Amino acid sequence: MNGIEPRRKEPGKLVSLILTVIVHGGLALFLFFGVRWQSSPPATLEVELVGPLKLASAPPPTPRVQTPPTPKPPPVVKDPPPPPPPPPPPQVKPEIAVSAPKKPPEPPKPPPPKPPATPKPPETKPPVQRPKPPTPDYMSQLLEKEIGKSEEAKVDKLLGGDSARASAPQNARALAAYANLIAIKVRSKMVAPMGLSGNPKAEFTVVQLPSGEVTAVHLKRSSGFPQFDAAVERAIYSASPLPLPDDRTLFQREFPLVQCFLEGPC
Repeated sequence: MNGIEPRRKEPGKLVSLILTVIVHGGLALFLFFGVRWQSSPPATLEVELVGPLKLASAPPPTPRVQTPPTPKPPPVVKDPPPPPPPPPPPQVKPEIAVSAPKKPPEPPKPPPPKPPATPKPPETKPPVQRPKPPTPDYMSQLLEKEIGKSEEAKVDKLLGGDSARASAPQNARALAAYANLIAIKVRSKMVAPMGLSGNPKAEFTVVQLPSGEVTAVHLKRSSGFPQFDAAVERAIYSASPLPLPDDRTLFQREFPLVQCFLEGPC
């Protein structure tokens, strides 16, 4: 035998070669039949835009007519049932009355004696008192005399005795002139109302200060026309201060004033 040994075949080499051929063949078939080598254009998608549809307005709801509620009938009040009649009382059998012995009739009693009538005393009328004659009041008479004397003394003092009596006519004329000045000024301030008839006359009492300023006016006798009385009163206040007399002794703090509707003597 030679010294070189022959090569041994590797086990499984043939099998692996067969498997490799099968796998590559299957892969080639898959690539050929499974993959599409031509590229096709993509399919286009068409979209149509449509605006929102206008919904028709719904008709207004018809108002519901509220039917008035039917009144409930009044409850029927049933009369209470009549009470059952009371049971009849048990009938008691009448017992046989035992006849009692009759009593003898009592004798009639004599009437009681009447008391004797007492005589009424005669009515005594009260004595009629006659009015006593008035007794003279000497104190009152004396007081009246003293008052009369004091008044006479005041008059004499005011008039100044005989000289005052002699000058009384002059004072009267001066006093009349003073009163005429006051009446003229009052008439100049008076606004006579319209619609008066006749010659109404109103009398007032005027109170003034030594300066002639009027402090109060009192209606003594109305003319019968309230509007004329009010007009004269307003004129007196408007004429304040009143004119003063030349002789200050003729000044009077309170004096009467007569005013007529027409000019001239009333």
